[in-house]
Amino acid sequence: MAASKATRQLTLTALFISLVVLLGLTPLGLIPLGFINVTILHIPVIIGALVLGLKGGLILGCAFGLVSTLRAFGIPLPASALVSSLMAESPLLVVVMSMLPRLLVPLATCGLCHLLERRGARRSVALAASAVVGTLSNTVFYLGLMLLFYILTSLDAAAVLGLIAGTGAFGGGAEAVVAALVTTPVVLALEKIQKRK
Repeated sequence: MAASKATRQLTLTALFISLVVLLGLTPLGLIPLGFINVTILHIPVIIGALVLGLKGGLILGCAFGLVSTLRAFGIPLPASALVSSLMAESPLLVVVMSMLPRLLVPLATCGLCHLLERRGARRSVALAASAVVGTLSNTVFYLGLMLLFYILTSLDAAAVLGLIAGTGAFGGGAEAVVAALVTTPVVLALEKIQKRK
């Protein structure tokens, strides 16, 4: 039984990593707005964290970060204009910006879900709220680090502040709604399937 559960966990982890790579390295997962990209890459990470637990979620967050790093270096598609400007100043800061917020997604997602369920929230409510918070943690920390690194590298942070704020409000809000709408039924369905086995 334990070997069967481990095999299932490994299979689901590989499936979610494949989704992250597919969405991240093709135009399917990033919606370019010219100056920045809106992403749905966080959704497999959130779902994986809720189904596989924190350890599996961190593996998926790392995959998300690696794919984001490749994209920042223009592999296989060009990076956004804001990332390209920062890349010209400090590739190391771009790597930090691409990795760290992605690792926070499963931490925020799992942390809130456990907290809400301990306080008696219904599973569906906990899942939807956790998806929103996981998404917003990615958006806030990614754009926050971008702004901080623009300031640290003496780039014109004032010029991009409005773009970052607008993208955060518009893109982050849209990403959070989509994540909640997709995550809740998918996680509940996966849990139902796992209970049958």
